Amino acid sequence: MFKRFLDFEIKQFFRSTFWQKGIAINIIMGLFALWIILSFLGIGLGGFYLIKDIFPDKDPFELVNGFLLFYVIGDLIFRYLMQKLPVLNIKPLLMLDIKKSKLINYILIKSGVSFFNFFSFFFFVPFSFILIKEGYPSNNVFSWLTGMITIVFVINYLNFITNKSNIAFGIIVTTLGSIIALQQFGIYDFTGVSATIFNSLYNSWIFILIPVALLVVFYIVNYKKLEAQLYLDDAIKVKVKEANTSDLSFVDRFGDLAPFMKNEMRLIWRNKRTKTVFLMSFIFLFYGLIFFTQEAYADKPAMLIFAALFVTGGFAINYGQFIPAWDSEYYRMIMTQNISYRKFLESKWLIMSTVTFVLYVLSIPYLYLGLDKFLMITAGAIFNVGFNSLFLLWSGSFNRKRIDLDANGFGNTQGTSAIQFLIIIPLTGFPMILYWAFSSFLGFNAGVLAIAAFGLLGILLKNPIMNLIEKKYIKDKYATIHGFNQKK
Repeated sequence: MFKRFLDFEIKQFFRSTFWQKGIAINIIMGLFALWIILSFLGIGLGGFYLIKDIFPDKDPFELVNGFLLFYVIGDLIFRYLMQKLPVLNIKPLLMLDIKKSKLINYILIKSGVSFFNFFSFFFFVPFSFILIKEGYPSNNVFSWLTGMITIVFVINYLNFITNKSNIAFGIIVTTLGSIIALQQFGIYDFTGVSATIFNSLYNSWIFILIPVALLVVFYIVNYKKLEAQLYLDDAIKVKVKEANTSDLSFVDRFGDLAPFMKNEMRLIWRNKRTKTVFLMSFIFLFYGLIFFTQEAYADKPAMLIFAALFVTGGFAINYGQFIPAWDSEYYRMIMTQNISYRKFLESKWLIMSTVTFVLYVLSIPYLYLGLDKFLMITAGAIFNVGFNSLFLLWSGSFNRKRIDLDANGFGNTQGTSAIQFLIIIPLTGFPMILYWAFSSFLGFNAGVLAIAAFGLLGILLKNPIMNLIEKKYIKDKYATIHGFNQKK
């Protein structure tokens, strides 16, 4: 029966219009997946020796175990934002003589072969063989590897329990942020706790029973949840929810822009894909820690500028590149209304600028890493508001692909075209070149000031630039409507 279910899904995938119309995107996504696999494989094979070269007085295995706690929590956050829940088109199957237990078990087992599980294996498996090659006892290594593989599946099924809970997501993010902050500021050493936990899997196989027990518990919980929902009448009935309204009166101070801003804020928060983009922008706040804390980038300030842009520009870049496709489902209706196209566009610019400012305020703790790092972030924030947000609005006039707002962000290529890949080049490359040109001759301050000045110039010239953008949208109005009407 499992083989038959799998055959159904394979046929459904290759017969879909998405597969037939989006071959190029599928190839790009496949190459991206291959790149991730090769990266993890390379780290798994060479990580031991790289750590040994950088930290010759430390045990590479102990060092890896010291950071696995961060990996586990980070993986859970990544899955919450990116991983699709296992789906099987079960409505037709519910009318057939098929046991519900088989359907549920198939859905849950299918999730076990998720890409999110396999890319972890490409690190843990080769890393384990390297450990054995370097003289670590094979029994202990296989005990550790079994425990880590079990933990990967534990994270997989835990994500299905917490995936639709914003409270759970907030707790997980707060936990990770607190652990990183306490570790970074030397208040508490969580690497020691992590090393103790994961070393126990290596020292004694008996500790493997803990993740195994958790795996069984989470599998049963997911089974019970699906079993309670697997009824034909529940699958076909129209679900009626009480409308939740939010007090957005604080936006009224923006006058004529307020109604547009309120609609934009509701769109962002009420739809799965836009909410994912919004929540991910706060993850990008920690992006600077990857670069600013590494000595390898100390002599590559242009790369630090790249990181500084994403600290405050995560939302503007990821959300702005799909404008106006977020409104594609009702874009034709909007174009029939007696509304100001300028205000429609300006509200989006103001939303991107406001979130950028909020992220900038939240980035103030980067002062701890040095005033120079915070000046880069400040210049990046001004550039994001004055150049990137306006450039994204202009490039949005070329968007012609429809977006399903209820779909997850990862693996969903609706609305994606070559434009999304091309616009990243000026958004990140231009400020890096600008910094390099000025800092090479006039020093660090000149490079940072050049980026900030260019962003400030965009803010001062916003009105004439917005006029040009508005004319471009009006000119391409009917082409955009036609593109959004093409359903896959």
